[in-house]
Amino acid sequence: MTKKDLQEELKQSMLARDELKTSVLRMLLSSISYLETNKGGAGYEATEEDVMASIQKETKQRRDSIEEFKKAERQDLADKEQKELDILQTYLPEQLSEEEIKKLVEETVAQTGATSMSDIGKLMGVLMPKIKGKADGNLVNKIVREKLS
Repeated sequence: MTKKDLQEELKQSMLARDELKTSVLRMLLSSISYLETNKGGAGYEATEEDVMASIQKETKQRRDSIEEFKKAERQDLADKEQKELDILQTYLPEQLSEEEIKKLVEETVAQTGATSMSDIGKLMGVLMPKIKGKADGNLVNKIVREKLS
């Protein structure tokens, strides 16, 4: 997924008068533009990795917001964030299931020889590049902690 692809998606959502999708895409393109400005200034063009990182960042923000709104008993706001999250997730690669993540964690534990919580940094350093963009970091962290404790 490139920035140009997202810009084309934005045009299509505007023509379809899909206000929520248009709003989400505008926010995402704004996030990508901000990233471009911070990385290289006016001439920098976001790579596919940059775009994916922006989508992941926005997805994580939505998950965190949903959790906080539920704690505050604001289901109306949680529902809005969930709709935005659903749109953002369509631009991410297919996510790994919990079973697939557990299998990768077990393989990585065997590969690194991790046995205790003190090895978590070494384990995560090897594991995260394998699943980058394909799994929620919080879920991965939870599974790793369960495995090592």
